[in-house]
Amino acid sequence: MSKRTAPPYGHRKNWVPRSQDDFGDGGAFPEVHVAQYPLGMGQKKSTSNALAVQLDTQGKIKYDAIARYGHGKDKVIHSRFQDLVPKQFDEDDPELQRPDEDDIIDNTEKTRQALEKLVSTKISAALPVRAAEKQAPAQYIRYTPSQQGVAFNSGAKQRVIRMVEAQKDPMEPPKFKVNKKIPRGPPSPPAPVMHSPNRKVTVKEQQEWKIPPCISNWKNAKGYTIPLDKRLAADGRGLQGVHINENFAKLAEALYIADRKAREAVELRAQTDRKIAQKEKEEREATLIKMAKKAREERAGIRSHDDKDVQERDDLRRERQKERQRDRNLARAAPDKRSRLQKERERDVSEKIALGIPDARSGGGEVQFDQRLFNQSKGMDSGFGDEEAYNVYDKPWRQDQFVPDREFAGTDRSRRREGPVQFEQVEEEDPFGLDQFLKKAKRGEKRSAEDSRSRDYDGSKNKQKRRE
Repeated sequence: MSKRTAPPYGHRKNWVPRSQDDFGDGGAFPEVHVAQYPLGMGQKKSTSNALAVQLDTQGKIKYDAIARYGHGKDKVIHSRFQDLVPKQFDEDDPELQRPDEDDIIDNTEKTRQALEKLVSTKISAALPVRAAEKQAPAQYIRYTPSQQGVAFNSGAKQRVIRMVEAQKDPMEPPKFKVNKKIPRGPPSPPAPVMHSPNRKVTVKEQQEWKIPPCISNWKNAKGYTIPLDKRLAADGRGLQGVHINENFAKLAEALYIADRKAREAVELRAQTDRKIAQKEKEEREATLIKMAKKAREERAGIRSHDDKDVQERDDLRRERQKERQRDRNLARAAPDKRSRLQKERERDVSEKIALGIPDARSGGGEVQFDQRLFNQSKGMDSGFGDEEAYNVYDKPWRQDQFVPDREFAGTDRSRRREGPVQFEQVEEEDPFGLDQFLKKAKRGEKRSAEDSRSRDYDGSKNKQKRRE
């Protein structure tokens, strides 16, 4: 069988190493510019768990290698049919015969020597100074490599190897610890105890058997961060039955109802405020629109029908007309009473009461009496007084309630009032100054109207003069 070898130098053009035999016993070829992995160096290891095919002594594939994969070599695994077949033992089988006395003595002596060697080695290792150990004689081993060829093992088919025990330094300290603590082996199994069949543990029983760790409320030497639930579970407060008073529920319900009512009241108040503000805004906008419209009409010279001054003049004209009609009626009915009624009509109500003038509107069927004449004590005390008493007058002097020259308390003494009581109108706020602008516009319109009237009046007079 010929072995593959690399071609010599100068003849390696277009040659690429394909297998490990091409590298021989050397490394890669630098003149060949391809990826090379001599002896598998630099190549990624395969992570496959595929097993190599193994054959037994008869040349058959050992399929039980799959069952033995991952187990120790000393573990007994029954994976063949022969393991199920009972074995036949023969008493005359030499492998099953007991050893004779000579073999027993020989094995015993070898065992004793091996134990003495172990004990002497450990004793000498503990001594500070010890003698050098005797070396075993050299051994010669014939070695035949599995790879045969010129490129391997320098072309030799076999080698003789001389095995010599390495010399040990007697002063070298021990390399390994002798007093190593070995853990104890497992004790003997406990005696079997018969138990009832296991039953499934409920969640409640698991929680009852759960014992929380004991956590101190004062010490934390390690400085661990202890969760609050673990700290609270250690004091046993979860084992106590907590009774909550029903008044807490009533209080919570009352607070909830009060909060809801307060929110409803606040919302209702806010809605009312919004409506009022919206209404005021609409009224303000309507007023501004009306005032702007009125200003535009006045600026354009259009007179509105609801002019306030015109309405006041019309009311005054109608009132004067009614007064003239009344005077004419009085003049026709009783000319002598006209002056007296006119004088009494101009009196104030307080003056009429002070002068005792009867009300003309009262009914004329009943007889009217002056109430001041009643409840008087005049004449009742005549003849019953003391003779020495000075009772010339029936009333004290200057006791009249109403004096013409004296005014009522709280009235203005600077001037006397003439005519009825007059009230002053309160001026409304004008933030935009529109009322003042309208008044100025009205005054300007009145002046222009009066000027036109005066001009017309002067023109009519001139026309009359010309006609005359």
